[in-house]
Amino acid sequence: MHKRGIRAWIIPLLVFTSTLVKFCISLGSYSGHSTPPMYGDYEAQRHWMELTLHLPFRLWYSYDLQYWGLDYPPLTAYVSWICGVIAHWINPTWVALDASRGIETEGSKIFMRSTVVAWDMLVYVPALLVFSRVWHGNRSGRTQELALLTLLFHPALLLIDFGHFQYNSVMLGFTVLAMNFFATGQDLAGAAFFTLSLGFKQMALYYAPGIGSYLLARCVFLGIPGPGFKHFTRLAITTISCFMVLFLPFYLPPFAPSFMHILNPISRIFPFNRGLFEDKVANFWCASNVVLKWRERVSRSMLVKFSAGLTALGFLPSVGVMLNSGWRMRMSAASNVAEREQEDQEKQTPFLPLLPYALLTSSFSFFLFSFQVHEKTILVPLLPMTLLLSGAPVDSSVYAWGVLVNNIGVFSMWPLLKKDGLGFQYIALLILWNRIIGYNPLRLPSGTLVQLLSLVTYTAAIGLHVLEFFFNPPSRYPDIYPVLNVLISTPVFVLAWLWSIKCGVEVGWAIGGPGPASASPTSASTTGDSIGRRAGSVGLGAGEEGVVMEGSFRQKGGRAVSLGTSQVNRRKKVGVKSRMGEEWM
Repeated sequence: MHKRGIRAWIIPLLVFTSTLVKFCISLGSYSGHSTPPMYGDYEAQRHWMELTLHLPFRLWYSYDLQYWGLDYPPLTAYVSWICGVIAHWINPTWVALDASRGIETEGSKIFMRSTVVAWDMLVYVPALLVFSRVWHGNRSGRTQELALLTLLFHPALLLIDFGHFQYNSVMLGFTVLAMNFFATGQDLAGAAFFTLSLGFKQMALYYAPGIGSYLLARCVFLGIPGPGFKHFTRLAITTISCFMVLFLPFYLPPFAPSFMHILNPISRIFPFNRGLFEDKVANFWCASNVVLKWRERVSRSMLVKFSAGLTALGFLPSVGVMLNSGWRMRMSAASNVAEREQEDQEKQTPFLPLLPYALLTSSFSFFLFSFQVHEKTILVPLLPMTLLLSGAPVDSSVYAWGVLVNNIGVFSMWPLLKKDGLGFQYIALLILWNRIIGYNPLRLPSGTLVQLLSLVTYTAAIGLHVLEFFFNPPSRYPDIYPVLNVLISTPVFVLAWLWSIKCGVEVGWAIGGPGPASASPTSASTTGDSIGRRAGSVGLGAGEEGVVMEGSFRQKGGRAVSLGTSQVNRRKKVGVKSRMGEEWM
């Protein structure tokens, strides 16, 4: 297409094709289809539309909690209200309070499915478009298109949002937008968008240690006391203000009877009374529960403490590496204050490449060890994993791990997808996505751990599917197949979590070096160039200048964080104005 002069149509065609695939998936079944009295996630989302449309704010989080009581943060409620207003304008029976419970007319289903696609197009797709341009800024246009293609057809997200039925792409889109702003040095905007992600779904907390440590390391890098403390204050004010605006109707009269009314949404958002995990989820607690029977031997309060402690231990390495990098590369205390403030506003930090790994480590630690995890939560660590994969060469460890974790992530959700009647979509999307990215486990570097793990895991997964297809589970062990699924998937996720820690340490070492270093204003202003020399030419695409160093960050996926920092800064200096699509090679 590039050679035929129609490259301007590539991105629109990719977006159009992915949207068509989403609508095709939506033609199938969904969570709770024709299963009264509670139905499923589809009915929960629809019920929240009627609830928010007809009831005052003070009743949103307390009305008839036994029937899909609202338990997501306020931004989800506001989105439900907007959808409810549109649905009421089209056909009031779709969202009639109480009377519409369990409605499954063709018109209402088309509307519900369309809302997922619409919000995906409004938030997630633009975030990916910007990501491919910002985080792959020094790569060729074709590489950026391949990265976008990898992300648009992400099978796990497509199956859950457009098959099972949820709005996870909105939460993930806000997180990607936050990363994009961080990459361009706009930390306040990034903090605001991450607050929106938290305000849409509490699962975004899985990213909080990674993003929080990055912003704190950024303040340390700028210098505390001084510009760094000033930057920290602005970040705190921005974050607190965003949360106050989001929760405004739930603590401020006349919307709420008193300030204490804010406890209603908070108690619903963090439901510790639900138990350690739901269904069979491929994490530490569920896998080890096969032998240890945690819920029978340990009280709920102790399990909450144990899970909190293990989760913190799980993400502490990435937090430590990030803060250490900020400290080692901090600007000299003798730097001119005006220059340091300009650095604060216009430049990116040299340890920005650590951010995707920090997000991966923190989200995996929450998924594996935290309290009350659902199998759909694997979408949270799959996002940074896929972002890293989107720019990795096919012979790199990032590519091999990225595809393995994504494939097993989809496999781990098979019991849920089977229950929803999405078996055909499950197989079709896995084949389509692996074909698109050119994946073949037999062609991975031979003898490596990830190749051996891939072959063993895929063999076990296919074998389990064959057994499940031909043989019914024994009456004595009716959950044997979901349990085996957990036992196959969990080791992969544990090893991927350990791998993310290893890569974070190696990238931090490559960027910051073994010794302390206080950056001068001059060195700080040229970090976009120097980091490429110190960490294996990060930011240079295939065929461009720069030598790939053995064991360098670039071999570990540096392409996924080729920010184009120096390129962006040079454009600012010469006053070049760029638009999306004009600079594609």
